[in-house]
Amino acid sequence: MKWAIIILVMMSLVGSMMWVMPSKRQRYQAQLRQLAMRKGFNVQLAQVKPPRARGQVEQESFNSPVYRLPRTNISRQEREDFVHWQVYRQTALAMEGLPEGWCWGEGERQLSDNQLQQLLTLIARLPEGVVAIESDPVHLSVFWNERGELEDLERIQDAMKSVMEEKF
Repeated sequence: MKWAIIILVMMSLVGSMMWVMPSKRQRYQAQLRQLAMRKGFNVQLAQVKPPRARGQVEQESFNSPVYRLPRTNISRQEREDFVHWQVYRQTALAMEGLPEGWCWGEGERQLSDNQLQQLLTLIARLPEGVVAIESDPVHLSVFWNERGELEDLERIQDAMKSVMEEKF
């Protein structure tokens, strides 16, 4: 009986330790986020509120990791004149100029033809797990579900460079 109690207590302790240990996915996310911070990204968890998709009665919202590159190359005057825009990976009514499966949250018809072309290039170069892109005078943000490889972070950063350089 004594041995049964000792074994039961030991199994309970081992089970508790296993429950506290991070999963493989959590270890991957920690590694990815540390790498992103070393590359200059600010990584946060933010609530995403895309526009209503076709056929939806109510707007849905969800939490997503967001990778933000701060804008350090923009002047005060450029900040004041900046056009804020958002695009989402979903089908909605405001899709003018965007590829199939993407829609505008803000900024529709406010970008120049050159800027819109660069946005299309950005969208094409991003991994499938990117659910939204947002640009404001403070930073350029990519909302990403973090599924994929560590190399996807490099793809995201490379794709964001042209938009950061063009300051839109």
